[in-house]
Amino acid sequence: MSKKKSIVTFAIFLVIIIALYVGILLLGKPAPRAETLGETMKDAVLHETMKVDLFGFMEVNPGLISAFTVTGVLTLFAIFCRIFVIPRFKEIPGKFQMILESLVGIFRGLAKSNSPEKNQVLSAYIFTAGVYIFVGTIFELFGVQVITTSGSPVSLPAPLSDINGAIAMGGLSYLFILGGGIVNNGWHGILGTLKEFSLPLSMSFRLFGALLSGALVTELVYYSMSLSFVLPVIVGVLFTLLHALIQAYVLTLLVSIFYGEVSEKKLEKPRRFRKEKKNSNNTITPEVSK
Repeated sequence: MSKKKSIVTFAIFLVIIIALYVGILLLGKPAPRAETLGETMKDAVLHETMKVDLFGFMEVNPGLISAFTVTGVLTLFAIFCRIFVIPRFKEIPGKFQMILESLVGIFRGLAKSNSPEKNQVLSAYIFTAGVYIFVGTIFELFGVQVITTSGSPVSLPAPLSDINGAIAMGGLSYLFILGGGIVNNGWHGILGTLKEFSLPLSMSFRLFGALLSGALVTELVYYSMSLSFVLPVIVGVLFTLLHALIQAYVLTLLVSIFYGEVSEKKLEKPRRFRKEKKNSNNTITPEVSK
């Protein structure tokens, strides 16, 4: 019975999509767009025109509003869990408790595998960074609308799709690795971290490039008349979820690996006992009794 219902539902859904596509083709060409694809992507990177008023103080990029919103939501959720959920944990966990424990266990296992000695602070940081990247990336799926200073509406993007947000995340991760090296190995940790001077740039542009590529693919699909219905939704959701998972995993993995390298205690080299070599001139040969 359930199979028949699923087949009927799929058939109805397919008929609706085909009917909508036929209607789109019969209506003719869509209305001209206000800006070209190149202008749209340029503004997505530089944010020269789409500015948002921040409480009347200054004009900022929409990505900053997204960052404040995601940070506030995650902070309130963490406070709620700490006060109302964690004290009620049971030995036989429920669904929500199991999800939280599994999520914490994943990041704790990643920290222990890459930094066996010092991993408590590392597990907390990569958990926070991974959750922020994932939630911040899927935040754009909600389509929260704000009004720009020019009076046009715009959807809030992912915080890390702004180059400033990506650089901030990469720089913060690098400073965390540097701090771990200083605390655990002193000057050796500093030198070990400074060798990877390109690490913050690589992490920043990896985040920014991955999220921007998803926006580019979605915009390309939107600009095609025959593909501008239903398919952009599927493409946008799939790309967003894929990038959220991949980028959260990649950054937390890189941070844990480099943190483990710089925080690992350097073994002191054993002292080599020098063999006393005496020259033949200084060697005293004992008298052999005949």
